[in-house]
Amino acid sequence: MNDQLNDDENKTSEPTVSTAGTGGVMGTIRLWIDKYPNLWEFIKFNVLSNISTITRFVFVWIFTAVFVSAMHMTQPFSFLIFNYKDPQTNGLGGFLTFLIAEIAAQAVNFVVQMKWVFKSDSSFKDAAWKYVILAVIIVVCNLVLPGYITKVCTGWGWNNAISSTISSVVNTLLAVIISYPLLKWWIMPKNSK
Repeated sequence: MNDQLNDDENKTSEPTVSTAGTGGVMGTIRLWIDKYPNLWEFIKFNVLSNISTITRFVFVWIFTAVFVSAMHMTQPFSFLIFNYKDPQTNGLGGFLTFLIAEIAAQAVNFVVQMKWVFKSDSSFKDAAWKYVILAVIIVVCNLVLPGYITKVCTGWGWNNAISSTISSVVNTLLAVIISYPLLKWWIMPKNSK
C-alpha cells in the first residue's frame, strides 16, 4: 500500500504534457500568441480584413442585380474622380453599387478592427471620424493608383494580366502599410491603464 501511495505521489508531482490550456496544438498556439502578441495582432488584422472583403462582394452582387440588371440604371455618370461613362462600368448603377458596397465594407471593417483585432477601448465617436478619413484615403488610392501602376507595367512590356496583378498587390500592400499603424496608434489605440 505504501508503494501505491508513493507511485500516486510521483504521478501528481510530474509535469504533464496536456495540462489545461497549455498542452497539445491549442496550448502551443496560445503560448505562441502570448510570446508574440504584436505579430498575432497583425495576422488577425490581415485575416479578419477579409470579412469586409466578403461584405463588399455580397453587396456588389446584390446591388448590381438591383441597379444594373433590374432597374437598368446604366446611363453614363461622372463626378470628381469617379468616371462611370464607359458601358463596361455600368454607369450610374455601377457607381451606386460601388458606393453602397464600399460604405458597408468599411462599416464592417471598422467594427471588426476595433472590437476583434485591436480590442480598443477608445470611444466610438473618437474613432469613427478618424476611420472615415482613413477609409477615404484608401478608397481614393484604390481608385487612382491601379491605372498608373498598370500603365507603368505595360510600358515596361508586361502583359495586362501581370500588370493588373502587380497593381492589385501594390494596392493591397499600400493599404496595409497605411492602415495598420494608423488604426493601431491613432484611430483605435488602447488607453494605458
